[in-house]
Amino acid sequence: MTDPLIFTAGPGAGTPDAAETGPGPDAAGHPFQRLAVGIDFSPASLHALEVARTRFPGAQRRLLHVTDARVATTPDLGGGVIPTGPSPALLHTLENADADRLAALVQGSEETELLVGDPVTGILEAAERWGAELIVVGTHSQGAIEHFFLGSSAEKLVARSPVPVLTVRLPRRAAAER
Repeated sequence: MTDPLIFTAGPGAGTPDAAETGPGPDAAGHPFQRLAVGIDFSPASLHALEVARTRFPGAQRRLLHVTDARVATTPDLGGGVIPTGPSPALLHTLENADADRLAALVQGSEETELLVGDPVTGILEAAERWGAELIVVGTHSQGAIEHFFLGSSAEKLVARSPVPVLTVRLPRRAAAER
């Protein structure tokens, strides 16, 4: 039985000449060896991390978390946000809490990177710096108003990423239990 998440792309992928066309599968048939996993501590992102661990067991993984700098904004009447200037104390407190939560998730040789800023831009820049071959993120539903004003981070990652992005949705039963 073929695993629907394991695939190769491009001419000659998986053949001896595949090195010329990009990353090919390893000895176990997994095409990606460097996975950047976006973590926002939601059930969806934690599920995406488990999928990355299960489906790509031999791959190097870097867990990326971006402390969202938008916490230092206030909504305006037009539906946007007004920057109020990041409160150093607030951001420091959030960073420390996020670093502790991220450290608790790490298994084996996984690496972590903690950033502050816009989550989409942070994940893309960190993945590029590290040389990720695949970005893995969880996707979860949000309200229509939130989606209209902020959009989906997963959608933005897919649209802007120069490398493949695997979006992982929570199984229906797990989403219903939330």
